[in-house]
Amino acid sequence: MTPKERILAVIDHKPVDKIPADYWGTPEVTEKLMKEMPVSNLKDLWTALKIDKIIKVNPTTYIGPKFDMDDPYINPFFYWGVKTKPISYGDNIGVYHEISYYPLENINSIEDIEKKYTWPKADWFNFDNILADYKKYPEYAIESGYIAPFHMYNNIRGLEKNLIDFALNEELAFYIINKICDFLYDYHERLLDAADGYIDIMHITDDFGTQNGLMISIEMFEKYFEKQYQRFIKLLKDHDVKVFHHDDGAIMLIIPKMVDLGIDILNPIQWHLPGMDLHKLKQSFGKQICFHGGIDNQYVLPFGNITDVKNEVITCLETLANNKTGYILAPCHSIQPNTPIENIKAMYLFAAEYGKF
Repeated sequence: MTPKERILAVIDHKPVDKIPADYWGTPEVTEKLMKEMPVSNLKDLWTALKIDKIIKVNPTTYIGPKFDMDDPYINPFFYWGVKTKPISYGDNIGVYHEISYYPLENINSIEDIEKKYTWPKADWFNFDNILADYKKYPEYAIESGYIAPFHMYNNIRGLEKNLIDFALNEELAFYIINKICDFLYDYHERLLDAADGYIDIMHITDDFGTQNGLMISIEMFEKYFEKQYQRFIKLLKDHDVKVFHHDDGAIMLIIPKMVDLGIDILNPIQWHLPGMDLHKLKQSFGKQICFHGGIDNQYVLPFGNITDVKNEVITCLETLANNKTGYILAPCHSIQPNTPIENIKAMYLFAAEYGKF
């Protein structure tokens, strides 16, 4: 099977020759791996690690107003007015570009937002020449686009103000959410139409979880986001695109809602957190959704040994793929630079053999 055939088959719960694997890692980790393998390009890296890889392609060209701020490759949200700055971590082993300016942080009324802020428009992007980029990877599943209304609210308003709005200023909260979602819908509708069937997977995703539970209640999700999620999911289903839902943390309470709404893939499966029982997840939802992730990269990958890593792989494969489908093995999030290269190689190369049928 090709990587694309294998990925799409497990999402649809069809038989495969082996459980596929996907890669998420920071640029620093990817660079180290390429030197270690050694390879000169990403496609050769996926082959060397026996990874099927879902390829992320976002080919639209920004043609909107000029913003005197971050490089768009570093700050993909620049056209929202968001600014970032590089923050090093772990004794300078890596850098994240963290938000340093939230454009709506200190604008607290609808009237002032209308006066002082310009909402992005789908017209700011050129969709005319995207097919060439999609056609570069005929053997791989293609992921494109990114729909995350709660995430975008946080990016332009800040998490604290966001949560205060939800609790105390419903009118403002609904106004901001509707503006965000109207843009996201218009942009992704045009993207899907222009893609002409080349997009296999798209994110409808948000981080509603913390290390111990949900950041907002189910009732608050239903109030502010459920109808928006319904229309986004319908848009993807109408274009025969699989719905990928990424949601960090201990999110067990919201998973039934996401499954009912129609997601196809759930990531990242942080099963070491409270309530995230692997057996219960597979038993309760394994017939409706495909799981993606599962390999712990808070403790096992960075701080465990090779035996720990292999045991993690065995547990995930024997539980989430106990019917020999419905699972894409991957780290729970981007692998960090403090992770030993040998652990990363062990995860993928051992999984390629142990997950073979």
